[in-house]
Amino acid sequence: MKRLLFSAFVLLTTLNSNAQNNKKKEDIKAIKSMCGCYEVKFNFAETFQYSKDEKYVPSKTKYDYGLEWVELVEDQPNKIVMQHLLIVSDSMIIKHWRQDWEFENTKLYSFYKDTSWKFKTLSPASVKGQWTQRVYQVDDSPRYEGSSTWVHVDGRHYWENTTDAPLPRREYTIRKDYNVLNRTNVHEITKDGWIHDQDNIKIIRDDNGNDVILAKEKGHDVYTKVADSKCASAQKYWAENKNVWKNVRDKWSTIFARNKDLNLEATVKNQPLYNYLFELKPTATKAESDKIIDSFVKN
Repeated sequence: MKRLLFSAFVLLTTLNSNAQNNKKKEDIKAIKSMCGCYEVKFNFAETFQYSKDEKYVPSKTKYDYGLEWVELVEDQPNKIVMQHLLIVSDSMIIKHWRQDWEFENTKLYSFYKDTSWKFKTLSPASVKGQWTQRVYQVDDSPRYEGSSTWVHVDGRHYWENTTDAPLPRREYTIRKDYNVLNRTNVHEITKDGWIHDQDNIKIIRDDNGNDVILAKEKGHDVYTKVADSKCASAQKYWAENKNVWKNVRDKWSTIFARNKDLNLEATVKNQPLYNYLFELKPTATKAESDKIIDSFVKN
């Protein structure tokens, strides 16, 4: 009887392990399918306003489009790194946002407000089977991150998470009346590419962590797959500049590895970090990029 029970236990453990491995493979397939060349349509609209100020002016509805190459930079069993490159023209490539995916990650930098992030540790049990998505600014400084489970059901493949984030460029260049964007992000794989759906809350957060809701916003970005050859100029740019950006990523990795709260300068000598890094030549040394980034780290 004991042998029978033991055999049954071994069988169930094996089946469960196989199911987990198959699920993880499906997760990885979904994540990596976001790589490639895409025509992108960006759509944002402010939906509800909560301001008591009669002079409050909502953000204008924004429609934009572009051609974007998503480069697979790093492909490990538990970590996938993807760099977005926006193609303005064949001679003008903008290093756009970056997304990293890490399996069962327990270390998180949670955005607080303005240019501050709080470090926190999650329990292994709370992230079992989950993937952390980390999103970075164009200069590879942090934006936001969160851990959730990829879902594969009824022919759908999606990941959903709610987390606080700094203002995106489309907002911080025109608004100063709020300092936190609480984002519910949904990444869903489709037959034509993928969709980045967002339900966002614009928040005013004070120094004591008290929140006041200013407005809500809907975002709907559609990535439609096209031939990789359409993004040849972005692929060429990355081949020429990938080494300098690896140096930048490596520097940030050493900063994140301190595992403590992070506070950054918004500007140094009236210039944002990305201005300095975008001026670096492909031959720039790590010492050069390290020095620039260090000047923006408060502690």
